[in-house]
Amino acid sequence: MSPDEQRAALVAALAETGALNADWAPSFTAVPRHAFLPDTFWADESGGDTECSRSSEPERWMGLAYCDVPIVTQWDDGGGGPRIFPTSSASMPTLVAEMLSDLDARPGQRVLEIGTGTGYNAALLAHRLGNDMVSTIEVDPQVTAQARSALLGAGYTPEVVCGDGSLGWKAQAPYDRVISTVSLRLIPPTWVEQTRPGGVIVSPVSPLFGSGAVVRLTVNDDGTSASGRFTRSSAFMLLRGQRYRGEPVEKYLPGEWPGDSAQSWTKIDPEASIGDDWLAQFACALALPDVYCRRAEFGEGWTWWFFDTAVTSWATVDSVPGKSRFDVRQSGPRRLWDEVEAAYDQWVAAGRPGYERYGLTVTPTGQTAWLDEPDNPVSR
Repeated sequence: MSPDEQRAALVAALAETGALNADWAPSFTAVPRHAFLPDTFWADESGGDTECSRSSEPERWMGLAYCDVPIVTQWDDGGGGPRIFPTSSASMPTLVAEMLSDLDARPGQRVLEIGTGTGYNAALLAHRLGNDMVSTIEVDPQVTAQARSALLGAGYTPEVVCGDGSLGWKAQAPYDRVISTVSLRLIPPTWVEQTRPGGVIVSPVSPLFGSGAVVRLTVNDDGTSASGRFTRSSAFMLLRGQRYRGEPVEKYLPGEWPGDSAQSWTKIDPEASIGDDWLAQFACALALPDVYCRRAEFGEGWTWWFFDTAVTSWATVDSVPGKSRFDVRQSGPRRLWDEVEAAYDQWVAAGRPGYERYGLTVTPTGQTAWLDEPDNPVSR
Protein backbone atom coordinates (compact mmCIF):
# COMPACT_ATOMS: atom_id res chain seq x y z
CA MET A 1 0.00 0.00 0.00
CA SER A 2 1.04 3.61 -0.54
CA PRO A 3 1.62 5.87 2.48
CA ASP A 4 -1.74 7.54 1.83
CA GLU A 5 -3.49 4.17 1.81
CA GLN A 6 -1.70 3.10 4.99
CA ARG A 7 -2.70 6.36 6.68
CA ALA A 8 -6.31 5.87 5.59
CA ALA A 9 -6.26 2.33 7.00
CA LEU A 10 -4.95 3.59 10.33
CA VAL A 11 -7.60 6.30 10.48
CA ALA A 12 -10.31 3.74 9.73
CA ALA A 13 -9.01 1.43 12.45
CA LEU A 14 -8.90 4.23 15.02
CA ALA A 15 -12.44 5.29 14.12
CA GLU A 16 -13.71 1.72 14.35
CA THR A 17 -12.41 1.32 17.91
CA GLY A 18 -13.95 4.65 18.94
CA ALA A 19 -10.59 6.24 19.75
CA LEU A 20 -10.89 8.75 16.89
CA ASN A 21 -14.01 10.92 16.75
CA ALA A 22 -15.47 12.64 13.71
CA ASP A 23 -14.08 16.06 14.69
CA TRP A 24 -10.48 14.88 14.52
CA ALA A 25 -10.72 12.36 11.67
CA PRO A 26 -10.03 14.95 8.93
CA SER A 27 -6.83 16.04 10.65
CA PHE A 28 -5.60 12.45 11.07
CA THR A 29 -6.40 11.87 7.41
CA ALA A 30 -4.57 14.99 6.25
CA VAL A 31 -1.43 14.97 8.44
CA PRO A 32 1.22 12.40 7.38
CA ARG A 33 2.62 10.79 10.53
CA HIS A 34 5.65 9.45 8.67
CA ALA A 35 6.74 13.00 7.79
CA PHE A 36 7.50 13.59 11.48
CA LEU A 37 9.61 10.49 12.07
CA PRO A 38 13.42 10.30 11.80
CA ASP A 39 15.19 7.98 9.38
CA THR A 40 15.98 5.62 12.29
CA PHE A 41 13.56 4.92 15.11
CA TRP A 42 12.68 2.18 17.58
CA ALA A 43 9.16 0.75 17.46
CA ASP A 44 7.38 -1.10 20.24
CA GLU A 45 7.00 -4.55 18.72
CA SER A 46 6.14 -7.62 20.79
CA GLY A 47 6.91 -5.83 24.04
CA GLY A 48 10.32 -4.49 23.05
CA ASP A 49 11.78 -1.53 21.16
CA THR A 50 13.24 -2.74 17.85
CA GLU A 51 15.35 -0.55 15.62
CA CYS A 52 14.18 0.26 12.13
CA SER A 53 16.03 2.25 9.47
CA ARG A 54 14.25 3.76 6.51
CA SER A 55 17.33 3.53 4.33
CA SER A 56 17.70 -0.22 4.83
CA GLU A 57 14.06 -1.28 5.40
CA PRO A 58 11.85 1.31 3.70
CA GLU A 59 8.71 -0.83 3.53
CA ARG A 60 8.95 -1.93 7.16
CA TRP A 61 9.72 1.64 8.23
CA MET A 62 6.63 3.00 6.48
CA GLY A 63 4.48 0.17 7.77
CA LEU A 64 5.53 0.88 11.36
CA ALA A 65 4.89 4.59 10.85
CA TYR A 66 1.23 3.72 10.36
CA CYS A 67 0.94 0.98 12.95
CA ASP A 68 -0.83 1.74 16.20
CA VAL A 69 2.38 1.57 18.22
CA PRO A 70 4.54 4.11 20.07
CA ILE A 71 7.87 4.92 18.43
CA VAL A 72 10.99 6.02 20.29
CA THR A 73 12.89 8.78 18.50
CA GLN A 74 15.53 9.68 21.10
CA TRP A 75 17.41 7.91 23.90
CA ASP A 76 19.13 9.36 26.95
CA ASP A 77 18.42 13.02 26.10
CA GLY A 78 20.32 12.62 22.85
CA GLY A 79 23.60 11.55 24.42
CA GLY A 80 25.79 8.91 22.85
CA GLY A 81 26.63 5.50 24.22
CA PRO A 82 24.34 2.58 25.01
CA ARG A 83 20.60 3.19 24.84
CA ILE A 84 19.15 3.08 28.37
CA PHE A 85 16.20 5.46 28.76
CA PRO A 86 13.85 6.59 25.97
CA THR A 87 13.50 10.37 26.19
CA SER A 88 11.45 11.40 23.15
CA SER A 89 8.89 9.59 21.04
CA ALA A 90 5.88 9.57 18.74
CA SER A 91 3.01 8.44 20.95
CA MET A 92 0.71 5.54 20.14
CA PRO A 93 -1.90 6.88 17.66
CA THR A 94 -4.79 5.51 19.76
CA LEU A 95 -3.65 7.54 22.76
CA VAL A 96 -3.02 10.63 20.61
CA ALA A 97 -6.58 10.45 19.32
CA GLU A 98 -8.09 9.77 22.75
CA MET A 99 -6.24 12.65 24.40
CA LEU A 100 -7.29 15.05 21.65
CA SER A 101 -10.86 13.89 22.20
CA ASP A 102 -10.41 14.59 25.93
CA LEU A 103 -9.06 18.04 25.07
CA ASP A 104 -12.17 18.90 23.00
CA ALA A 105 -10.40 21.80 21.30
CA ARG A 106 -12.52 23.61 18.73
CA PRO A 107 -11.87 26.20 16.01
CA GLY A 108 -11.47 29.63 17.54
CA GLN A 109 -9.75 28.31 20.67
CA ARG A 110 -6.11 28.91 21.54
CA VAL A 111 -4.07 25.86 22.58
CA LEU A 112 -0.73 25.36 24.30
CA GLU A 113 1.01 22.01 23.87
CA ILE A 114 3.71 20.95 26.34
CA GLY A 115 6.24 18.56 24.81
CA THR A 116 6.51 19.10 21.05
CA GLY A 117 8.39 15.87 20.43
CA THR A 118 8.25 15.01 16.74
CA GLY A 119 5.76 17.79 16.00
CA TYR A 120 3.02 15.41 14.83
CA ASN A 121 0.54 16.34 17.56
CA ALA A 122 1.17 20.04 16.97
CA ALA A 123 0.44 19.49 13.27
CA LEU A 124 -2.87 17.81 14.11
CA LEU A 125 -3.78 20.77 16.32
CA ALA A 126 -2.69 23.29 13.67
CA HIS A 127 -4.71 21.52 10.96
CA ARG A 128 -7.90 21.66 13.02
CA LEU A 129 -7.49 25.01 14.75
CA GLY A 130 -5.17 27.00 12.49
CA ASN A 131 -1.47 27.72 12.82
CA ASP A 132 -2.01 31.01 14.67
CA MET A 133 -4.01 29.31 17.42
CA VAL A 134 -1.35 26.79 18.44
CA SER A 135 1.82 27.20 20.51
CA THR A 136 4.02 24.24 21.38
CA ILE A 137 7.01 24.14 23.72
CA GLU A 138 9.87 21.63 23.87
CA VAL A 139 12.81 21.60 26.30
CA ASP A 140 15.36 19.86 24.05
CA PRO A 141 16.96 22.20 21.46
CA GLN A 142 17.71 19.40 18.98
CA VAL A 143 14.21 17.94 19.23
CA THR A 144 12.78 21.46 18.87
CA ALA A 145 14.75 22.10 15.69
CA GLN A 146 13.76 18.76 14.17
CA ALA A 147 10.09 19.31 14.98
CA ARG A 148 10.11 22.84 13.59
CA SER A 149 11.67 21.55 10.36
CA ALA A 150 9.20 18.67 10.07
CA LEU A 151 6.24 20.99 10.67
CA LEU A 152 7.43 23.43 8.04
CA GLY A 153 8.06 20.60 5.58
CA ALA A 154 4.51 19.36 6.06
CA GLY A 155 3.08 22.84 5.58
CA TYR A 156 2.31 23.78 9.22
CA THR A 157 3.62 26.82 11.07
CA PRO A 158 2.41 26.85 14.68
CA GLU A 159 4.56 28.76 17.17
CA VAL A 160 7.40 26.41 18.24
CA VAL A 161 9.25 27.43 21.39
CA CYS A 162 12.33 25.88 23.01
CA GLY A 163 11.92 26.18 26.76
CA ASP A 164 10.81 24.68 30.05
CA GLY A 165 7.26 23.43 29.62
CA SER A 166 6.61 23.47 33.36
CA LEU A 167 6.53 27.28 33.10
CA GLY A 168 3.96 27.22 30.33
CA TRP A 169 4.25 29.97 27.72
CA LYS A 170 3.01 33.30 29.03
CA ALA A 171 3.50 35.16 25.75
CA GLN A 172 0.31 33.75 24.22
CA ALA A 173 -1.73 33.26 27.40
CA PRO A 174 -4.51 32.91 28.28
CA TYR A 175 -5.25 29.59 26.59
CA ASP A 176 -8.55 27.84 26.12
CA ARG A 177 -6.84 24.47 26.19
CA VAL A 178 -3.52 23.09 27.44
CA ILE A 179 -2.34 19.60 26.52
CA SER A 180 0.80 17.86 27.69
CA THR A 181 2.41 14.99 25.82
CA VAL A 182 4.87 14.39 28.64
CA SER A 183 3.92 13.00 32.02
CA LEU A 184 4.22 14.77 35.35
CA ARG A 185 4.11 13.94 39.02
CA LEU A 186 2.79 17.40 39.86
CA ILE A 187 0.69 19.61 37.56
CA PRO A 188 2.29 23.09 37.63
CA PRO A 189 -0.02 25.83 38.98
CA THR A 190 1.41 27.98 36.17
CA TRP A 191 -0.65 26.00 33.66
CA VAL A 192 -3.80 26.82 35.60
CA GLU A 193 -2.84 30.51 35.76
CA GLN A 194 -2.34 30.61 31.98
CA THR A 195 -5.68 28.91 31.18
CA ARG A 196 -8.96 30.78 30.95
CA PRO A 197 -11.67 30.09 33.53
CA GLY A 198 -13.65 27.17 32.16
CA GLY A 199 -10.66 26.10 30.08
CA VAL A 200 -9.37 22.53 29.98
CA ILE A 201 -5.98 21.00 30.81
CA VAL A 202 -5.24 17.44 29.65
CA SER A 203 -2.08 15.77 30.91
CA PRO A 204 -0.65 12.36 31.76
CA VAL A 205 0.17 12.01 35.44
CA SER A 206 2.78 9.51 36.66
CA PRO A 207 2.85 9.30 40.47
CA LEU A 208 6.16 8.45 42.10
CA PHE A 209 5.08 5.01 43.30
CA GLY A 210 4.13 3.77 39.82
CA SER A 211 1.51 3.51 37.06
CA GLY A 212 0.00 6.53 35.33
CA ALA A 213 -3.19 7.98 33.86
CA VAL A 214 -4.46 10.94 31.85
CA VAL A 215 -6.30 13.62 33.81
CA ARG A 216 -8.77 16.15 32.37
CA LEU A 217 -8.96 19.28 34.49
CA THR A 218 -11.35 22.22 34.18
CA VAL A 219 -10.21 25.60 35.51
CA ASN A 220 -12.62 27.12 38.02
CA ASP A 221 -14.47 30.38 37.50
CA ASP A 222 -11.94 32.60 39.29
CA GLY A 223 -8.96 30.94 37.57
CA THR A 224 -7.18 29.95 40.77
CA SER A 225 -7.61 26.16 40.69
CA ALA A 226 -8.54 23.29 38.41
CA SER A 227 -10.20 19.97 39.06
CA GLY A 228 -11.29 16.92 37.11
CA ARG A 229 -11.23 13.17 36.67
CA PHE A 230 -8.74 10.77 35.20
CA THR A 231 -9.90 9.34 31.88
CA ARG A 232 -7.62 6.43 30.97
CA SER A 233 -4.31 4.73 31.73
CA SER A 234 -1.14 6.06 30.17
CA ALA A 235 2.62 5.56 30.01
CA PHE A 236 4.56 8.67 29.00
CA MET A 237 8.08 9.92 29.53
CA LEU A 238 8.38 12.29 32.48
CA LEU A 239 8.89 16.00 32.18
CA ARG A 240 12.63 16.40 32.58
CA GLY A 241 12.35 18.77 35.51
CA GLN A 242 10.24 16.25 37.44
CA ARG A 243 12.38 13.17 37.05
CA TYR A 244 13.16 11.71 40.45
CA ARG A 245 16.30 9.90 41.42
CA GLY A 246 15.98 8.30 44.84
CA GLU A 247 18.80 8.32 47.30
CA PRO A 248 20.96 5.16 47.50
CA VAL A 249 19.87 2.53 49.99
CA GLU A 250 22.86 3.40 52.18
CA LYS A 251 21.24 6.76 52.97
CA TYR A 252 18.33 4.91 54.54
CA LEU A 253 20.10 1.87 55.91
CA PRO A 254 23.60 2.43 57.27
CA GLY A 255 25.28 -0.92 57.61
CA GLU A 256 23.92 -4.33 56.67
CA TRP A 257 20.28 -5.22 56.11
CA PRO A 258 18.07 -5.67 58.14
CA GLY A 259 19.66 -3.04 60.38
CA ASP A 260 17.34 -1.89 63.16
CA SER A 261 14.17 -2.92 61.32
CA ALA A 262 11.19 -4.54 63.00
CA GLN A 263 9.95 -7.82 61.52
CA SER A 264 6.34 -8.70 60.75
CA TRP A 265 4.35 -10.67 58.18
CA THR A 266 1.77 -9.88 55.51
CA LYS A 267 -0.63 -11.96 53.44
CA ILE A 268 -0.43 -9.49 50.56
CA ASP A 269 2.13 -10.40 47.93
CA PRO A 270 3.40 -7.09 46.52
CA GLU A 271 4.45 -8.75 43.27
CA ALA A 272 1.09 -10.37 42.49
CA SER A 273 -1.25 -7.87 44.14
CA ILE A 274 0.43 -4.57 43.27
CA GLY A 275 3.25 -5.18 40.82
CA ASP A 276 1.05 -6.97 38.29
CA ASP A 277 -1.92 -4.62 38.63
CA TRP A 278 -1.57 -1.09 37.26
CA LEU A 279 -4.80 0.03 38.90
CA ALA A 280 -3.62 -1.18 42.30
CA GLN A 281 -0.32 0.63 41.77
CA PHE A 282 -2.16 3.78 40.79
CA ALA A 283 -4.41 3.67 43.85
CA CYS A 284 -1.41 3.23 46.16
CA ALA A 285 0.51 5.94 44.32
CA LEU A 286 -2.27 8.51 44.74
CA ALA A 287 -2.63 7.67 48.42
CA LEU A 288 1.13 7.86 49.06
CA PRO A 289 2.56 10.59 46.82
CA ASP A 290 5.88 10.74 48.72
CA VAL A 291 6.63 6.99 48.62
CA TYR A 292 8.52 5.15 45.90
CA CYS A 293 9.55 1.54 45.42
CA ARG A 294 12.18 -0.66 43.82
CA ARG A 295 12.45 -4.37 43.13
CA ALA A 296 15.48 -6.63 43.48
CA GLU A 297 15.81 -10.32 42.70
CA PHE A 298 15.54 -12.52 45.76
CA GLY A 299 16.01 -16.26 45.23
CA GLU A 300 13.07 -17.38 43.10
CA GLY A 301 11.19 -14.16 43.75
CA TRP A 302 11.65 -10.48 44.44
CA THR A 303 12.35 -8.18 47.33
CA TRP A 304 10.25 -5.05 47.20
CA TRP A 305 11.83 -1.98 48.76
CA PHE A 306 9.78 1.05 49.83
CA PHE A 307 11.25 4.47 50.64
CA ASP A 308 9.96 7.92 51.59
CA THR A 309 11.33 10.99 49.82
CA ALA A 310 12.20 12.59 53.16
CA VAL A 311 14.79 9.80 53.65
CA THR A 312 13.48 8.86 57.08
CA SER A 313 11.89 5.43 56.60
CA TRP A 314 12.14 2.26 54.56
CA ALA A 315 10.54 -1.17 54.32
CA THR A 316 11.07 -4.45 52.48
CA VAL A 317 8.74 -7.29 51.60
CA ASP A 318 10.01 -10.60 50.19
CA SER A 319 7.76 -11.90 47.44
CA VAL A 320 8.36 -15.65 47.18
CA PRO A 321 6.23 -17.76 44.79
CA GLY A 322 4.03 -20.33 46.51
CA LYS A 323 4.12 -18.68 49.92
CA SER A 324 0.95 -17.69 51.81
CA ARG A 325 2.64 -15.04 53.95
CA PHE A 326 5.56 -12.76 53.26
CA ASP A 327 8.39 -11.43 55.41
CA VAL A 328 8.20 -7.70 56.17
CA ARG A 329 10.95 -5.45 57.58
CA GLN A 330 10.29 -1.80 58.47
CA SER A 331 12.44 0.95 59.90
CA GLY A 332 12.02 4.62 60.71
CA PRO A 333 9.23 6.80 62.12
CA ARG A 334 6.87 5.65 59.38
CA ARG A 335 5.84 2.04 58.79
CA LEU A 336 5.84 2.26 55.03
CA TRP A 337 4.59 -1.23 54.25
CA ASP A 338 1.73 -0.74 56.69
CA GLU A 339 0.84 2.42 54.78
CA VAL A 340 1.04 0.66 51.41
CA GLU A 341 -1.05 -2.23 52.71
CA ALA A 342 -3.66 0.21 54.08
CA ALA A 343 -3.83 2.02 50.73
CA TYR A 344 -4.25 -1.29 48.91
CA ASP A 345 -6.97 -2.41 51.34
CA GLN A 346 -8.73 0.92 50.88
CA TRP A 347 -8.77 0.38 47.11
CA VAL A 348 -10.12 -3.17 47.48
CA ALA A 349 -12.79 -2.05 49.97
CA ALA A 350 -13.94 0.65 47.50
CA GLY A 351 -14.60 -2.07 44.89
CA ARG A 352 -11.27 -1.83 43.06
CA PRO A 353 -12.26 1.44 41.34
CA GLY A 354 -10.96 2.22 37.88
CA TYR A 355 -9.13 5.33 36.77
CA GLU A 356 -12.32 7.21 35.96
CA ARG A 357 -13.44 7.23 39.61
CA TYR A 358 -10.29 9.06 40.66
CA GLY A 359 -9.71 12.76 40.21
CA LEU A 360 -7.26 15.56 40.92
CA THR A 361 -7.56 19.11 42.18
CA VAL A 362 -4.70 21.54 41.52
CA THR A 363 -4.32 24.75 43.55
CA PRO A 364 -1.53 27.35 43.85
CA THR A 365 -0.14 25.39 46.83
CA GLY A 366 -0.25 21.83 45.49
CA GLN A 367 -2.53 19.06 44.31
CA THR A 368 -4.90 16.59 45.96
CA ALA A 369 -6.09 13.27 44.57
CA TRP A 370 -9.61 12.11 45.37
CA LEU A 371 -12.02 9.23 44.87
CA ASP A 372 -15.48 9.90 43.35
CA GLU A 373 -15.74 13.48 44.68
CA PRO A 374 -13.22 16.24 45.50
CA ASP A 375 -14.29 16.18 49.15
CA ASN A 376 -13.11 12.56 49.46
CA PRO A 377 -9.28 12.80 49.31
CA VAL A 378 -7.24 9.61 49.12
CA SER A 379 -3.89 10.94 50.33
CA ARG A 380 -2.92 9.44 53.66
